[in-house]
Amino acid sequence: MAVCVSLTFCFVVYSMLLVTVPVYGLELGASPVMLGVILSSQYLLPFLLAIPLGGVVARHGGRVTLVVGALVMTGGLLLMQFLPGYYGLIGGQLLIGLAHLQMVLSAQTIISSLATGPKLENYFGWYSTWLSGGQVVGPLLAGGWIHWAGGVDNLFLVMAGIALLGGLSGLALKGDATLGMAVTGKQTGFRAQATLMRHNTGVQVSIAITVAGMFALGVYGSYLPVYLDSLEMSAVMIGVLVSLRAGVSMVIRPFIPRIILAVGGRRKATTLALCTISAGLACMGFATNAPFIALLSILVGLGGGLTQPLSMVVLAESVAREQRSGALGMRLMANRAVHFVAPLLFGAVLGMSGFGVSFGLSGVVVALVAVILVRLQKRPVASSSP
Repeated sequence: MAVCVSLTFCFVVYSMLLVTVPVYGLELGASPVMLGVILSSQYLLPFLLAIPLGGVVARHGGRVTLVVGALVMTGGLLLMQFLPGYYGLIGGQLLIGLAHLQMVLSAQTIISSLATGPKLENYFGWYSTWLSGGQVVGPLLAGGWIHWAGGVDNLFLVMAGIALLGGLSGLALKGDATLGMAVTGKQTGFRAQATLMRHNTGVQVSIAITVAGMFALGVYGSYLPVYLDSLEMSAVMIGVLVSLRAGVSMVIRPFIPRIILAVGGRRKATTLALCTISAGLACMGFATNAPFIALLSILVGLGGGLTQPLSMVVLAESVAREQRSGALGMRLMANRAVHFVAPLLFGAVLGMSGFGVSFGLSGVVVALVAVILVRLQKRPVASSSP
C-alpha cells in the first residue's frame, strides 16, 4: 500500500509533465526538433545510470532510495519554476528523469520480492493500477490548471508539492523494504546484466516487451498533446484524451491474471497486447476528431495495460533475488533508452513528413518488435542466469 500511494504521487507529477512540458515548450517557440530534445532529455541520465542504481537499491533498501528520489524530483521541479527558459526546462527534465527512475526501481524491487506466479501477476497488476490512476489524474490536473491560469504559470511549484507527498508516503515502508543486502558488482553491474541479456530467455522476453511498449507510450505521451494542439483542441480536451489511455490501462490491470487465463497464457496475451498497441498508434495521425482519437487511445491503453506488468513479472521470475535489482535496472535502462530515442526520431520524421507518416511508422516499429517477441517466446524461458 505504501509503495502504491508513493508511486501514485510520483506518476501524477510525471503525467502532468506530459501535458505541461510540450505546452511550455510551444510557449517558448520550440521547433519540432527542439521539442524532441526537451522531451528526450528526461531519459538521458536514467539510460546511463539505471544499472548502477539497481546496485544502490539492492545495497541500501527500497525505502531510502525511494524517499531520496522524491526529494530529487522536487528539486528538478523547483529548477523549472525558478529558472525560466530552455536551461531550466532541460535541467529540470534531467533531474526528474533520474528521480523517477530511482523511485520506480525501488518500488519494483520491493514488490518483486513478495511472491511468484499468479500472485505476483496480481501484485504487479494492482501496483500498475495505482500508477495508471496517477496517470489519469495528472493530465487532467495539468490541463485544468493551464486552462484556468491561461498558461503554465506556477504549475511546476504545485507539482513539487505533490512530489514531496510521494516522499512522505515512502516513509511508511517497513520490514524488508528498509533492509539492504550484500551484493557485488559481479551480481548487479554492467557485465552481469550483459550476461543475463545474452543467455537468459526470460530477460530477453521482458526487454522485448518493454522496448515495444515504451516506444509506443513514449511517442504517444510526448507528441499526442502536440498533435491535439495542432488540431486546435482546448487544454482541457487535451488533458482528457491524454488521460484516457491511462484510464483504460488502470481499469484492466486488476484483471490481468484473468485476461491471461482467458486468452491462453502469457505468450498469447503479450502478442495480442502489442498488436493492439500497434494498430492504435499507426492510425493516430490520421484521426482528426476527438471520438476517433479517443477510440485509438483506448486501443493503446488496452495493450499498454497488459505489456508493462507482464514484462516485470517475467523478469522477476527469471533471475535470482540478489540479481533482481540489477536486472530491473537493465529493464528500466532499456525503457529509458527507448523513451530517449523515440521523441527524437519522431520529431525528425515529423519535421519532414507530418503526423500521419510519423505515427504510422511508429506503429510499424511496434509490430516488428512483436514479431521478434513471438520468436523469442518459442524458446524455453530460463529461470536464472547460467
